[in-house]
Amino acid sequence: MCSGFLRDDAKHLVPNKMRDFFCTINLDQEEVFRTQVVEKSLSPYFGEEFYFEIPRPFQWLSFYMYDKSVLQKDLRIGKVSIKKEDLCNYTGKENWFMLQPVDSNSEVQGKVHLELKLNELITDNGSVCQQLVVHIKECHGLPLINGQNCDPYATVSLVGPSRNDQKKTKVKKKTSNPQFNETFYFEVTRSSSYTKKSQFQVEEEDIEKLEVRVDLWNNGNLVQDVFLGEIKVPVKVLRNDSFQAWYLLQPRENGNKSSKTDDLGSLRLNICYTEDCVLPSEYYTSLRNLLLKSSDVQPISASAAYILSEVCRDKYDAVLPLVRLLLHHHKLVPFVAAVAELDLKDTQEANTVFRGNTLATRCVDEMMKIVGKHYLKVTLKPVIDEICESPKPCEIDPIKLREGDNVEINMENLRYYVDKVFREIVRSSISCPTLMCDVFYSLRHLAAKRFPNDPHVQYSAVSSFVFLRFFAVAVVSPHTFHLRPHHPDAQTSRTLTLISKAIQTLGSWGSLTKSKLSSFKETFMCEFFKTFQEEKFTESVKKFLDDVSSTESKEPSGLSEPVHLKEGEMYKRAQGRTRIGKKNFKKRWFCLTSRELTYHKQQDKEPIFTIPIKNILAVEKLDENSFNKKNMFQVLHGEKPLYIQANNCVEASEWIEALCRVTRCNQKRLSFYHPSAFLNGSWLCCKATIENTVGCARCTADVPADTQIEIDGDRETERIYSLFTINMSKLQKLEEACGSIAVYQGPRKEPDDYSNFTIEDSVATFHTLKQIIDTVEKLNECHEKYQKKRSSSAKYGSEENPIVGKVS
Repeated sequence: MCSGFLRDDAKHLVPNKMRDFFCTINLDQEEVFRTQVVEKSLSPYFGEEFYFEIPRPFQWLSFYMYDKSVLQKDLRIGKVSIKKEDLCNYTGKENWFMLQPVDSNSEVQGKVHLELKLNELITDNGSVCQQLVVHIKECHGLPLINGQNCDPYATVSLVGPSRNDQKKTKVKKKTSNPQFNETFYFEVTRSSSYTKKSQFQVEEEDIEKLEVRVDLWNNGNLVQDVFLGEIKVPVKVLRNDSFQAWYLLQPRENGNKSSKTDDLGSLRLNICYTEDCVLPSEYYTSLRNLLLKSSDVQPISASAAYILSEVCRDKYDAVLPLVRLLLHHHKLVPFVAAVAELDLKDTQEANTVFRGNTLATRCVDEMMKIVGKHYLKVTLKPVIDEICESPKPCEIDPIKLREGDNVEINMENLRYYVDKVFREIVRSSISCPTLMCDVFYSLRHLAAKRFPNDPHVQYSAVSSFVFLRFFAVAVVSPHTFHLRPHHPDAQTSRTLTLISKAIQTLGSWGSLTKSKLSSFKETFMCEFFKTFQEEKFTESVKKFLDDVSSTESKEPSGLSEPVHLKEGEMYKRAQGRTRIGKKNFKKRWFCLTSRELTYHKQQDKEPIFTIPIKNILAVEKLDENSFNKKNMFQVLHGEKPLYIQANNCVEASEWIEALCRVTRCNQKRLSFYHPSAFLNGSWLCCKATIENTVGCARCTADVPADTQIEIDGDRETERIYSLFTINMSKLQKLEEACGSIAVYQGPRKEPDDYSNFTIEDSVATFHTLKQIIDTVEKLNECHEKYQKKRSSSAKYGSEENPIVGKVS
C-alpha cells in the first residue's frame, strides 16, 4: 500500500491554442484520481492535493494530460510515467517533467506466470536434441480496454539471430486474469547421434543468442489487436534447470520513443513517496510504549515524541504519524497540553500565543484535520455549496473591479455570505467533536495561567486555532477538506478568500475595535468592517469559544447524531429478486454513516435502499470471475448480498476498510463467506447448489474498531521508526551533547552540533535517547532478518513481494 500527496500544474501544452485541460493520476493503466477541468488555458494550474493509500503492487505512477471535449472523446495530450523504483528520486520536492507521447505499445500493466524447462530428448533414430518447454499458466492484472475487461491471448516465441518460432494460446473472453494453462515445445539445438558424442552437449553459441518472448494481446475481432505487454527470458539462464516465476509485463523497447517529445509541454509535480515494511505488532511494543509515555516525561523536551520532532528536518514529517499514533491510543490531549505549556514559556506577549509553527500548533492543526472532517461538513458544506453553485459577485477591491461592477452591491453580497458563514460557525458548538473541545479546554486554561492579568488571552488561545487555522482555512480551500469535489474557479476562489479574511477578523478576539481596524493593510477591508457592530459579533464569538472549550455537559462525539464516514458514486448489481429481467449494473450514489449504508439514484435524493450498520454480517472482496468486472466487493446482510463495483482499486479498498471498521463490533458477524457469486444455480467458488449454504472461505481478519479515526497504529509506529533511522546521526550527536553537558557541567563544546536542539534536562534527555537508539537497533535487526528471508525466496524474474508503503 502507498499513500500520496501530489500537486501539479502544466505549461506550454499543445495544441497551441486555448483549451480546456484536466489531468488524471493512474496506477499503471488504472485511473485513481482526476483533477478539475481548467478552462481556456495553455498553462493550467490545478493546485490539487491527493493523499492516498495504494492497495496493490504497481509498476508505474503515471499522469495523463487531457484536452476536454464536449462532443467527442477526450484527447490525451501526453503523459508523465515514473517507475516505482524511481519515485524516491523525486520525493519531497517540485520537479518539471516533459510530457511524453501516449503510445499503445508502452501502455502496459499486469504480470504473467511462466514455467520454463530444458529437456534432453532422444529421437526415434537415436539422435539427441534439447527441447524447451514453455508452460504459460496465467496472467494477472491486465488493463481494461475501453473500460471493459479484455479478450486476451498470448503468443510464445523462441527468437534467435536466424529463427523466430511462434505459437499462440487460445483467446480468453472478458477477463483481466486469464487462466491459460497451455504448454508449448520448441527445439533448441540440432540433433546429434550418440555415435558422434558420448554425451549431450549444448551448443553454447546458439544458446547465448536465444530468448523466450511472450507477448500478450487483446483480441480485437473486427479491429486491430491491441498490444498488452511482453516479457523476454534468455534461454541461457535456464541451462538444464526448470523453474517458474511471475514476470512483470514490460513495454516494447521502442514503445515510447518520439522525435517530438519536446513539443507536448511539461507538467510540474510535487510527489512525496515512502515505503514501509510493517512487521507484526509485537515487534513495536518497546518503541510504541516509549512514545506513548511521552506526556508523562519531565520535562516534555526529554520525551521520545518531542525528540522525534527535534531531529526531523521538517516537523510535519514527525507530526503526522505521531498525532495519529497518540490519537489511536487516546494519549494526544495530555501530550498537546505538555508541549503547549513549553510553548507558552517562550511566549512573552499575550497577543502572540500559539501564532508560530511549533510542535504544539502543528499537532493541533493535524488533530483538527483528522477528527474535524464531519464537523466541517455539517457546519460549512451547505453554505459553501451555495456560494460555489450560485455565485454572486463579491469583489470590493477597487483595483480588481470589473467593468460594470457595482461595489455597493458587491459589498452587500459579501456581507450576506459572511453573515451566513459566521452564523453557521457560532451555532455549531454542539457538533464540535469532544476531542477538539478537550484540547481547546487545555489550551485555554494554560494560556490563562501563563498570562493571569489578561482576561482575553483565554479566548484568543482558542480562536487562533478554531477560526484562523480551521474554519478560515476550510473556507478558502474547500476541496482540501472534501467540502467540494474540485478546486473552485477563479472568481469563486476570490469570493472565498474574502470570506475567509472576514472570518479570521471576526474570530480574532478584539479585532473589531477602532484601533485594530485602522491598522488594516487593505483599506477596502477596513471600510467593509465598519458596517459590523463590534459588540454583537464579539459576544457571539465569546459564547461560541466558551462552548467549544468547555468539558461540561458534552455528549461523546457521534452518539447524538450519525457520523458521516464516506460517500461517492459506484455501481451496484440489481438485486434480482425475480427471474424476469436482466440483472444489470446501475450507477448509484452511496452514503455511509455510523448508523447505516444507503444508496440513492442521485446525490441529495432520498435513499432507494438502506442497510442498518447493525445488520451487516460481513464485507469482503468479490472474485473478478463472478461478473468479469474489477474492483468489486460484497456487503453481506440479512437479504441477498449487495454486489458493488468501485471505480478503481484505491476507492474499493477505502470503502471495504470503512465498512469493516464501522461493522467491527457487530455481534452476528460471519466467520465464513463465498468469495464468488451464486449464479445459474450454484456458487462459482465451491460449486454448492444451495444458495444459503455456509461460506467456503474464512472471512477477512478483524480490523481495529474505530469508526471516526481510521488509524493503523503499527503502520504509524513503523513510520516513526523509519524517521528515527534516517536521523540516527542526529540522535547520536544529541546523545553525545547530553553526555558532555552532564559530565562537565560547563560551557557547551561544538555548539553547532546541537545548539538548535532543546535540552532542558541533559540527564533525562540522555536516558531517553539511549532507549530510542537501543530500540531502533533491535528493530533494525528484525528488518534485516525479514529482508534476508525475502531475498532468499525471490527467483529470477519474479516480482518483488509487495510491502506496505506510503506516498505523501
